Amino acid sequence: MEQDEFSLIRLLTAGRESEEELRTRGVVTGIGDDAAVAALSPGMQLVATCDTMTEGVHFLPVTMRDEDIGFKAMASNISDIAAMGARPRYALIALSVPPGADVEQIRRIYDGLYECAALYGVAVIGGDTTATRSGIVLTVTVLGEVAAGGALLRSGAKPGDAVFVTGPLGGSAAGLAWLLRRGVNAAQWGTLPSAEAELVRAHTRPLPQVAAGELLQRTGLCHALNDISDGLASEAGEIAEASGVGLLIAEELLPQAEGLAACAEELAADPLEWVLYGGEDYQLLGTAQEADMGALREAFAQGGLSLHVIGRVTDADGGVRLQRPDGTVQPLPKRGYNHFAAN
Repeated sequence: MEQDEFSLIRLLTAGRESEEELRTRGVVTGIGDDAAVAALSPGMQLVATCDTMTEGVHFLPVTMRDEDIGFKAMASNISDIAAMGARPRYALIALSVPPGADVEQIRRIYDGLYECAALYGVAVIGGDTTATRSGIVLTVTVLGEVAAGGALLRSGAKPGDAVFVTGPLGGSAAGLAWLLRRGVNAAQWGTLPSAEAELVRAHTRPLPQVAAGELLQRTGLCHALNDISDGLASEAGEIAEASGVGLLIAEELLPQAEGLAACAEELAADPLEWVLYGGEDYQLLGTAQEADMGALREAFAQGGLSLHVIGRVTDADGGVRLQRPDGTVQPLPKRGYNHFAAN
């Protein structure tokens, strides 16, 4: 790669967003100065999140196309904002590349970043570029806003609440497993088989549930909220710990991604493992008073959104448990992706 830092920044960012577009999104000063200047709406609080994707850990040549890398890096951060009931507004991108990096590959990664940002009305306002000795490292910071005092936290679940998710689970893990088993470099994927295409898309192009998060915040009916990045069991455990309660999840109520069972049969896998521990579905997991679920269902239906009750909140220190179809109950360990454990 022959570009210096500043020429690379210009190559990756120039012409992506017009000054007029940026102004309409509240950007006062964007890329090109020491720091960006952006506005927040009156009566709102700042919500900030940051996430990193590393080559060889989060993506491999057989699991993601270059554009998908960028799209997913942006999506994972936007999902964190959605889990607070907030609206994503601005993004900063930090890119580290090895000296011999393919500039066209990096450009395609940025295509995906900007595509996802545009989908959710997020303005890219700055970042950093550096060299690394091996592998691409992509860090995205997203800034959002929420009504003052209105952020939805993990710590508000109450005994007797219903537990819900906003969409089907397990699709990302199934898509990943299928791609790994197939072992074809992403550049040679071509048209994927229709039966697996949606599962692959769930892994490579997850769609954060921003509209659902904002709706939950506006209604004031949601007690606790989390996004499913590390797996349903792990996220349920985080709500239980933060709220000092237990969660009882009913296996027969868990919504599975379309095609999950067939993919599991093809790969001799357990679909329940993907649903509980696969992660990266980026649906929202939350709790609300049982008496309010009717109103929430109606609000979600009017917004063209899905909502699935999957269990209930129990008394303090109950941990997370799974009720099997035969009525037996077993502990559900807080097991999901952990960067510092054997996965």
